[in-house]
Amino acid sequence: MVVLLLTVVVWRIDSPRIERIRMQVLDWFAPASASLTAPLRGIVTIVQDFQSYESLQQQNRQLRRELRQMKIWKEAAVQLEQENARLRDLNKLRVDPKLIAITGDVLADSGSPFRQSLLVNVGARDGLRDGWAALDGVGLVGRIAGLGQETARVLLITDSSSQIPAVIQPSGQRALIVGDNSLAPPIEFLENPDLVRPGDRIVTSGDGTVFPPDLLIGELAQDPSGRLRVRLAADFQALEFLRILRYQPARDAPGASGLILPDVPQPKFTAPIMPELTQ
Repeated sequence: MVVLLLTVVVWRIDSPRIERIRMQVLDWFAPASASLTAPLRGIVTIVQDFQSYESLQQQNRQLRRELRQMKIWKEAAVQLEQENARLRDLNKLRVDPKLIAITGDVLADSGSPFRQSLLVNVGARDGLRDGWAALDGVGLVGRIAGLGQETARVLLITDSSSQIPAVIQPSGQRALIVGDNSLAPPIEFLENPDLVRPGDRIVTSGDGTVFPPDLLIGELAQDPSGRLRVRLAADFQALEFLRILRYQPARDAPGASGLILPDVPQPKFTAPIMPELTQ
């Protein structure tokens, strides 16, 4: 204790000579302290490794639980798929073969507040055409508005130049979804606003033969000013993959000549010329 007290007293003295002594002591004690603390560092490392091993064990148990849960979900999905197939067979349901999707990665966005679009890594070489619908797996995102051989530009439904004919379910009211560069585009030209309610489902109507019918757009919402808007189903904040629908709209009906017989001039009725009777 006396030595420790003298060390503290000497260490507190402010003198150049004492400072040199302190530095010599530190120079001598630093290597020794490193060797003396090596076992302590080893113990700390062992404790950290043990904690890491315990954390790995907990993660392993969590992954095992999730794997068991995934197996349960897989079995439920298989059962639902089989049930869906049986119901389709009973109802004689035939899925539209025109709605075949191509999946592409989102490469970049426009980054402009005036033009909202995305760039995907599929293009004309994959058979894409202008106007085909793009979805994120849940809801409608936009349509193809520019094609290259290996890339395509998707014009988002939030763009100010986008106008989509839609149907509000279950009332069946038709309206127009007009983009305004926001994530909640307004609803215009609604037939009867009294028949719709916030939360109603909004799908494409198929009018104009640009988008196929019954594609989910979102649900009806109302802003603080009372204007009707769309709460979009697609997550525009996390678009990584897009599904492009190979939709070939039905062609217009053939011309009138194919449905109605053309007017053919009918010969005029003329009375037969009777020879004059002679006596």
